[in-house]
Amino acid sequence: MYGWIWRKLPFGVPGKVTGMLVLLGGIGALLWFFAFPRLEPLLPFDDSQIEEAPSQEEIDPDNQIPDEEPSDPPPPANDEGDGGGGQDDDALLPGG
Repeated sequence: MYGWIWRKLPFGVPGKVTGMLVLLGGIGALLWFFAFPRLEPLLPFDDSQIEEAPSQEEIDPDNQIPDEEPSDPPPPANDEGDGGGGQDDDALLPGG
């Protein structure tokens, strides 16, 4: 079919390439402006199954979530045994 169209287009190779681009653009425009809008109601693209989840107040209005209390500050860093450059680290180096 494409060979038949290519043979029927006039004006040599440049004219045939231009003619094919015009044909493709025309077919694309027909689909875009006429076929797809008519088919859109039949396609399931807008049929979502996701529903909004109920909020905590809708589930149980009397059961309120209390505000978080501030947590304790982290303990101070310990320099012993954590690779902080003590004597034990120097003993692991060759020649030390």
